[in-house]
Amino acid sequence: MKNYILGLSLLFGILIFSSIKPVPALAQMSSPAAEYVAQAEDQVEAGSSVEIQQDEEHEQEAHHTPPGWLVIPFVALLLMIATGPLFYEHFWHHNYPKIAIGLAILVVLYYLFVLGNVHGPVHALAEYVQFIALLASLYVASGGILIEIDKKATPMANVSLLLIGSLVSNLIGTTGASMLLIRPFIRLNKGNIQAYHVIFFIFMVSNIGGSLTPIGDPPLFLGFLKGIPFFWTLEYNWDNWLFALILLSVAFYFIDRKLGRANDVLEPEEEASYTNKFSLIGVRNFAWLFIIICSVFLDPNVIEWVPAIVYDGQKFSFLREIIMLSVAYLSYRFADQRAIKGNEFNFEPIREVAFIFVGIFGTMMPALELVGNFAKSPEGAALITHNTLYWGTGILSGFLDNAPTYLNFLAAAMASEGASINSIEDVRTFAADGYPDSAFELMAIAIASVFFGAMTYIGNGPNFMVKSIAEQNGVKMPSFFGYIIRFSLPILLPILILVWLVFFAFA
Repeated sequence: MKNYILGLSLLFGILIFSSIKPVPALAQMSSPAAEYVAQAEDQVEAGSSVEIQQDEEHEQEAHHTPPGWLVIPFVALLLMIATGPLFYEHFWHHNYPKIAIGLAILVVLYYLFVLGNVHGPVHALAEYVQFIALLASLYVASGGILIEIDKKATPMANVSLLLIGSLVSNLIGTTGASMLLIRPFIRLNKGNIQAYHVIFFIFMVSNIGGSLTPIGDPPLFLGFLKGIPFFWTLEYNWDNWLFALILLSVAFYFIDRKLGRANDVLEPEEEASYTNKFSLIGVRNFAWLFIIICSVFLDPNVIEWVPAIVYDGQKFSFLREIIMLSVAYLSYRFADQRAIKGNEFNFEPIREVAFIFVGIFGTMMPALELVGNFAKSPEGAALITHNTLYWGTGILSGFLDNAPTYLNFLAAAMASEGASINSIEDVRTFAADGYPDSAFELMAIAIASVFFGAMTYIGNGPNFMVKSIAEQNGVKMPSFFGYIIRFSLPILLPILILVWLVFFAFA
C-alpha cells in the first residue's frame, strides 16, 4: 500500500508538472508592441476572423477527442474483473494491481502524449483521490466500531436492520453505513448467511438508501459541490426512495422466509436465549466519523478561504483529503483493539478497491468523454428528456462509476438548455426549475445514478468493498455476471422499471 501511495503521488506530480505552460510570446512584449499587434489584428475582416477561430476550435476539439478504440482498455478491465475470479482466480488475485495500473497508464499516456490532453488525466486523478480518501477513511474509522446484536435472526429482524442501515446511509454515507453494519449483519445471520443477504444489503444500504442527502452517495455529493442546495435531494427524492425501499423490503422478506427456513440448521431443544439488546465497542470512533463527515464540506469551490490547488482556473481540494487520510491513520492507531479483533479487521478490502478503481478511473475517461460529447451535440441534445436521462444515466451508472456519470449527464442536460455546469448560479437555477422541466430532469439523473449503482459490483464504491468483506467472512458471493444474472436482472431491474413507470414514464 505504501508503494501504491508513493506511485500515486509521483503520477500526480508528473501531471501537474506537465500542465505548466510557457508564457505566451505576446505576454512578454512591451506594452506598445502589444498594442500595435492588437491594432493590426483589428484590421482583419470580422467574418474571416470568426471563421478562422471556429476552424481552430473545431480542429483543437477534434485533436483532443479520444478515438473510439481507446475504450478497449476499459472494456478489457471490466471483462477481467468479471471473469478473473471465476476462471483464473490465482492469476487474477496475484496480478490485478499490475493489470489495473498498467491499463490506466496506457490510457493516460495516450491522453498526454498523443492527444495532448492533460485536463482529462488531472481531473480523473483529482476525482480518484477524493473518492479513495473518503472510502478509505470511512472504512478504517468504522472498522474500529464493533456492534454486537444479541437477537435471533428472523426475516423481520433482517429487514429492520436493512431499513435502519438505509436511514444511516444518509447521515454517514453509503460507504460509512456499509462498513459499519455489514459485519453485524453477517454476524446476526451466522450459521445461515447466504449470498442473497449480502446482495440485498448492497441494494438497500450501499446504494438506494443514501438518496436523501448529498452525504449519502458520491454523485449527490458532487452535485452539491456544483451548487445544488443541500436539502434539494430530500425534497425531490424521498418518494422514489421510499417506494423502492418498500418493494425491496417486501421482496427480501419473502425470499428470506423461504430460503432462510430451508437452510436453517436444526438446533438442540435447549435453544439459546436472546436478550434482544445490542452493545457497542469503540464508541470513540464515532467522533472520527463525525470529523470525516464535517471535512466533506471543506471544498474550495464552495468556501473561499479553503486552500486549494489551482489548475487551469479550477480549484482542487487537498485539505479535505489530508484530514480524511489523517483520520484514517489516527482512528486505526488509537482504536479499541477489542473492536479490531472482533471485526477481524484488515486492509485487504480497501486495498482491492483502491487498485481496481485506479484502473477504472484511468481507463473510463474515453468512454465518459465520448458519451458526454454526443449528449452535448445537437443530435444528442435533441434526444434529452427525463426518460432518456433516467435510462442513460442509469445504465451507464451500473457499469461506469456513478459519480462521474452523474456529472456528465447533468452537464449534457444543462448544455441542452444553454447553461453551464461550471456556473454555480446556472446549477442552482437548473435545480430550482428555472429551465423547462429542469428540476424533473435533475431528479431523473439523481435517482438513476444512485439506484442503478447497485446493478453491478463496480457501479458504486461500497459494492466491491462489501463483497470483499463478505468473502473474507466465508460467504460464497456470485461472480460479476452471476450478480447481474441471478439478482440484478430478476430482482432489482423490475423495481427500477416500476420506479420509472410510477414517477417518470407518464409525467
